[in-house]
Amino acid sequence: MSIYLASLAQLSYRWLSYLFLLQKKEMEKKTILWISLCLMVGAAFAVPHYYKESFEKVNDSEVDLYAYEPFKESEKLARLDQQASFKIAGEVPIIDGATALYPLFSAFAEATYPEDLYNPYKGPVATTTTTTPSAYSRLIKGNADLIFAAEPSSGQKKAAEEAGVELELTPIGREAFVFFVNSRNSVTDLASKDIQGIYSGDIENWKELGGKNDEIRPFQRPEDSGSQTMFIKFMEDQKIKEPETEDLAGGMGGIIEEVASYRNYKNAIGYTFRFYSTQMVRNDKIKLIAVDGIEPNIENIRSGKYPLAAEFYAVTAGTKNPNVQPLIEWILSEEGQKLVEDTGFVAVQ
Repeated sequence: MSIYLASLAQLSYRWLSYLFLLQKKEMEKKTILWISLCLMVGAAFAVPHYYKESFEKVNDSEVDLYAYEPFKESEKLARLDQQASFKIAGEVPIIDGATALYPLFSAFAEATYPEDLYNPYKGPVATTTTTTPSAYSRLIKGNADLIFAAEPSSGQKKAAEEAGVELELTPIGREAFVFFVNSRNSVTDLASKDIQGIYSGDIENWKELGGKNDEIRPFQRPEDSGSQTMFIKFMEDQKIKEPETEDLAGGMGGIIEEVASYRNYKNAIGYTFRFYSTQMVRNDKIKLIAVDGIEPNIENIRSGKYPLAAEFYAVTAGTKNPNVQPLIEWILSEEGQKLVEDTGFVAVQ
């Protein structure tokens, strides 16, 4: 009997061991399957992200503003053939502005300011560029005397009103607001109504506009930037489709902090200003398109043929600096307007 029980116990042990091994193998299979599934899910998210990141971008980091720094040996900065008839003595105005206009107001500074170090990036200095949104903010807060930028957005006008200051805009030059596509895109000309259709979401494929069968990726710029303000004005009363974004600022009333405006997808469309894209960035992977059959070149801006030409401004907000108004008057003089032209813009005088 004891031998029988011992044999039965041994048999049971072997059976349980076998079951344990089967269960272990089954668990290992499930574990492998689970890990594989996790890797596949991770890859599904990661691969498109890194594929997306592999595309070239056109952004401000591609522009070396030191090449336009005043009182440096730069071949890019426009200069007069003789000494300017106006020179600032005493308190120099603190100026700021749009990145795209830095080469111009840097030229103004070199012509009229006392020679000194004027770093384009580091403040506080008399001349710097902190981009349009920041420049308007500094002006409204009284941290800048004069800025050079496109017209203010509705948000910037509201901020000035709430601060109890009045923005005074003086037109000093003209520039083209432009749309661009990938250089491989066969489309070279778009009607204004078609561009509005793209950004409203009514037109979604390039084949609708004579291009290839590719879904259109319409990118936008950050809110309150000069080009975004121009874009909203261009859209008039048309609805605007929610933009592609890479990062959304958190908190109440969060705004788009960073928009993939210039990612070089073959099927993308974006917008900027002519001088910035053709002279400062010079990226041959994008091309500017004609609007309503008119190319965005200097001749068409000057003649008024190009439909999206716009003025840019010297903007003040009640500064007490006595040199600001004389500086603006000089900018509108023959000498100042020559620098506007020589930099690559169109004069208003």
